[in-house]
Amino acid sequence: MSWDSVVERIRIFLVESPIKMARLQGVGNVKGSVKRVLLEVTSADGIVGWGEAAPWEVFTGTPEAAFSALDIYLRPLILGAPIKRVRELMARMDKVLVGHGEAKAAVEMALLDILGKATGLSVADLLGGRVRDRIPLSFSIADPDFDADLERMRAMVPAGHTVFKMKTGVKPHAEELRILEVMRGEFGERIDLRLDFNQALTPFGAMKILRDVDAFRPTFIEQPVPRRHLDAMAGFAAALDTPILADESCFDAVDLMEVVRRQAADAISVKIMKCGGLMKAQALMAIADTAGLPGYGGTLWEGGIALAAGTQLIAATPGISLGCEFYMPHHVLTEDVLEERIANSEGHVIVPDGPGLGISISEASLRGNAKILAER
Repeated sequence: MSWDSVVERIRIFLVESPIKMARLQGVGNVKGSVKRVLLEVTSADGIVGWGEAAPWEVFTGTPEAAFSALDIYLRPLILGAPIKRVRELMARMDKVLVGHGEAKAAVEMALLDILGKATGLSVADLLGGRVRDRIPLSFSIADPDFDADLERMRAMVPAGHTVFKMKTGVKPHAEELRILEVMRGEFGERIDLRLDFNQALTPFGAMKILRDVDAFRPTFIEQPVPRRHLDAMAGFAAALDTPILADESCFDAVDLMEVVRRQAADAISVKIMKCGGLMKAQALMAIADTAGLPGYGGTLWEGGIALAAGTQLIAATPGISLGCEFYMPHHVLTEDVLEERIANSEGHVIVPDGPGLGISISEASLRGNAKILAER
């Protein structure tokens, strides 16, 4: 690639992909299918890079809005932009369009994918080099039918998969305690058990519920109350043995500064879709590292492109040390647009080591494995 190369063409796809199982969350249950936006960027040299935006309507925004943000507002900035000046383009996009971090992250992914392919380096190399090649994979216990999840665990644990995160606050409390008893009773300390309330509790009465689940020795309790209740989060962090992890309370560096100031969490969930890009996620972790808060690689409903970017980010970021929940392409999506899925082995995601994102996509896989709702 010429170092003066620019973006010559972009294509944007709004796709809908079927999923294998329903997902119960503290907010925004998911069933049937998920929507996301795929971005193809081609340089003047003919090198193609891919990005993905995966908003969730109850969390950050809608896929339709991300599609329009890329198509209407960001397209004029992207076309003709120098491939190697990624930070400059990210700053320009922030000036012309507020929010829409997922759309901007997709652009950053695609440009880094092109740069990696042009130089023979992985995105992790471009972000500073690897500190890990394997990432512990967390699978979410969120099926409305717990017996189905239990059967999955019975197959996964003997194969080396030991990290499980139960979505709590979605069923009656007594039933969730029974489920925790079943999991601890059958698998004991062989499993690394985490809990995620997805903001399901109200501050009034939450402490009693959290003390009950604290007895099951989870690794962390994620976002028990709505994001604005940082004083309640600080109270939980001070009172409970189990660390509190902030997700919705920590979208960006400004949020994290307030979490640190109030001592409202012991760890944070780092999501490219929240942060608005890989470099912003690394900037977030610079603050977290200084404050002594480890990171966890969270997701929304991304497919293989965005999760490839997530693995590259975690591979190059020491502080994201609590594993990741990049299980969607292997366990939930019926099909993905990748020619070959990112490898999983013995409960770990194996970081792709090819150039760029380390993935391949074909037009046939795109059109055969997802319903294209819009294309521009």
